[in-house]
Amino acid sequence: MCEYFDSHAHFGGEADVAAVVERAKAAGVTRIMAVGGSREDDDAALKAARRFPDDVTFAIGLGRHLAGELGESGVSGAVAELDGRLGELGASSPPAALGEIGLDFHYERETAEAQVGLFRSQLELARGHGLPVIVHSREAEKETLGELRAHFESLAGAAGCPGVVHCFTGSAEFARELTEMGYCLGFSGIITFKNVSDLRDVLATVPDENLLIETDAPYLAPVPHRGRPNEPAYVPHVAVAAAEIRGVTKEHIAAVTMENARRVFDRGRVSGIGCRVSGGGAGKK
Repeated sequence: MCEYFDSHAHFGGEADVAAVVERAKAAGVTRIMAVGGSREDDDAALKAARRFPDDVTFAIGLGRHLAGELGESGVSGAVAELDGRLGELGASSPPAALGEIGLDFHYERETAEAQVGLFRSQLELARGHGLPVIVHSREAEKETLGELRAHFESLAGAAGCPGVVHCFTGSAEFARELTEMGYCLGFSGIITFKNVSDLRDVLATVPDENLLIETDAPYLAPVPHRGRPNEPAYVPHVAVAAAEIRGVTKEHIAAVTMENARRVFDRGRVSGIGCRVSGGGAGKK
């Protein structure tokens, strides 16, 4: 059986985490990144990782949806609180990344300026703690790219992958510029949907070393599970779709995405974690 790493899932709400993890393991999903973005989601991610340390790693952060609620004065306080929490956790349960953070101008364009400020503050925080970032970007390519380029340049060649743009749905040019800086791109069950030929074309060109797969559970369940709550056990469907699009085997997708996710997130478990800066194609077999 292939082994998979679901590089982005949420454990908030009423999910039976033990059952979710067991179903994932039965499907070959041996590692899961539990992602935060609010205090509730952060706590759920931390709880899952502490309960299942061999199966789940975690990230915490302040999502873009909080920018409007916090206001300019609230952002600095929230970021300072997150800084303190990262420091506290570092001694006992260090997170594997800071996230998810980022920008969404589709639903929340009126808070765009506040979102950018919150995003920028957390990129600085990630640099200070030596963490990769997990980034959400929707209808904000120019602004996201500007902030991530500044972040990359500020790292000044530091070891490790700078981060992941998760649930990637952007343009080919956006993908190219991100991967040239060494960012990874996470593809979700969206690639199994109808009428996403442009996204499939982008996926076909992403270099192997920049590729991740994810569920974004409980959202975006892949075909044949559309309409149901998503969960990590469904990430093999994403792998199969990615393999078909890229002209490789599902085993190849499982292997390269496992290697990439471990390089980005399991820094204490593997050596050689540097994320290569690529200039080639997808490396099809």
